[in-house]
Amino acid sequence: MNISLHRFRFLLQFCCYLGIILSANAQSTIPVYNILDFGAIGDGQNLNTSAIQKAIDKAHQNGAGVVLIPSGMFLSGSIHLKSNVELRLADGATLLGSTRRFDYEKITWHALVLAEGQENIAITGGGTIDGQGAALAADVVRLVQDSIIIDPYWGNNRPHERERPQLIEFVGCKNARVSGILLKNSACWVQTYQACDGLIIENIRVESRAYWNNDGIDLVDSRNVQVRNCDINSADDGICLKSSYPPAFCENILIENCTVRSSASALKLGTASTVGFRNIRVRNLKVYDTFRSAIALEIVDGAFMEDIEISDIEAKNTGNAVFIRLGHRNKDRPVGSLRNIRIHDITVEVPNARPDAGYAFEGPAVTEPHNLIPSSISGMPDYLVQNVSLENIVIRFGGGGTRERAYVPLDTLDQVPERPHDYPEFSMFGELPAWGFYVRHVEGLKMKNIRLECMESDFRPALVFDDVRGLNLNNIRILKSGDIPEVVLRKTTDVIEKRVRAKKLIIKK
Repeated sequence: MNISLHRFRFLLQFCCYLGIILSANAQSTIPVYNILDFGAIGDGQNLNTSAIQKAIDKAHQNGAGVVLIPSGMFLSGSIHLKSNVELRLADGATLLGSTRRFDYEKITWHALVLAEGQENIAITGGGTIDGQGAALAADVVRLVQDSIIIDPYWGNNRPHERERPQLIEFVGCKNARVSGILLKNSACWVQTYQACDGLIIENIRVESRAYWNNDGIDLVDSRNVQVRNCDINSADDGICLKSSYPPAFCENILIENCTVRSSASALKLGTASTVGFRNIRVRNLKVYDTFRSAIALEIVDGAFMEDIEISDIEAKNTGNAVFIRLGHRNKDRPVGSLRNIRIHDITVEVPNARPDAGYAFEGPAVTEPHNLIPSSISGMPDYLVQNVSLENIVIRFGGGGTRERAYVPLDTLDQVPERPHDYPEFSMFGELPAWGFYVRHVEGLKMKNIRLECMESDFRPALVFDDVRGLNLNNIRILKSGDIPEVVLRKTTDVIEKRVRAKKLIIKK
């Protein structure tokens, strides 16, 4: 993996895209279309869908333009952004989503702001897009209960995510930018960018805890993307990359300088993993009060994942540090691949309590205490995770695993369930026989400058390696373990050790 070459190509491509966007913005002659001139009323009561759409259409017909939403509360249903149009929300402006489900249209998802196949589009400014998600979701519930909407996935008084509108959906767009705005109170995922090429998301805030499935940012099969300087507070995954629609896949993506709070995982690549993920760079994230993993990499639907670099992550009060999984949830597709992963310079604090306690939508209950489950890297017996490097990592665990609470006898490691077809999650295997890292079915693992701290003594080993081929351990420090071996090697071959001060147990069977 030639990381420097990848980075050079990535930055070169972005210079081209950024030059196009800056050039367009530099044209002072671009006219401004104030929605008030098209009949909009900013009282939060009158529906302004038609007025806003007329302004967008006029700007597009004239070749280019800025559609201005001035200070005020402008209620609207779905609007369609068009090529060479910037939707600008002034300071004090709110684009207020209707609370009536039938005021929304869709491309793949129902959404308030839609764009399909458009070029050179933007949503900017210091204003707010507010989806009024709780009231909108309540309207969807009513429509399903009255059989006006047929929802085959209905359950637990919670309509399916496809029936609940998002705030933004862009599909197949080129050279798009979302900048400066506050996005809040979506009834579902906040914003989805599918099969887009040349996308910048910068300096936005997401406050979306109004209902379930509130991912902060979803990038689906998009390429040449930058996400930077964003602040995400979401009731589901914070920043999530998905691959769902062949032949496109996620490629050349940079995520940097963001803050994330999540009642699921802060950074997730995968779960939806049909095609692939390549050349993804993530750096300088601050994660806090996150229920599940700070970092989750998951291939379960046949996709490839390769050339991923994640660095400079600081996570506090987080349920799990690292979860890497190659599985086979989609049995109708071949098994995918997960390789060439580098994670370095991260610090994670895993408390012995619920990290998201008190938030409106907490993550589901898992084995208590919540965080006895370690970080894990796991493939399957005939399909190995390949070439993973973990370097300069500090993880502080609450600990407290006892014989009664987290006991997996070391002579029964082969009985830890595989669960190849299950939904991937850090808690999917139940209690595991390690408190630091559990590694199984991996080829080529380098762990250098690793410090694992356990605040309370734990009955389990810190590190368990099971069916690992090619293991390089360099400068491993383990603080506060129990009396049993701190490192367990089972069916693990080609081991290189340097500065590993730990009690070891080797199990050949």
